[in-house]
Amino acid sequence: MAFFRRSVSPLPAGRRTANDLRPGETATVCCLSDPEMALKLLEMGCIPGTTVRLVGRAPLGDPLMLTLGDEDYTLSLRVSEARTIQLKDPLAESQA
Repeated sequence: MAFFRRSVSPLPAGRRTANDLRPGETATVCCLSDPEMALKLLEMGCIPGTTVRLVGRAPLGDPLMLTLGDEDYTLSLRVSEARTIQLKDPLAESQA
C-alpha cells in the first residue's frame, strides 16, 4: 500500500484533499501526495484509512482544524499541508 503518490502532475479530476472539506464534513484519508511532507503527517496521525473531519477554518481560511479518528485528537494544518492529504472517493467506498 502506497502512503504517498509520487507525481508532479495535478490531482486527477474529482480527487479531493483535506482542504476541500466543508466544515463538519467527514472523509477517509487515502494517501499523501508529498513525500517530503508525508513523514510529518504520518507522525501527526494522518494515516491512510483514518477518518478526518473539518472542524473549522481561521477567519482568513488558513490554518484549518481537523479532528482525526474517533474525535479525541485535533490537528491544525496550513492549507498547503492539507492539500497533500488525499481523500478516498466516497463512491468507490460505497461500491467496495
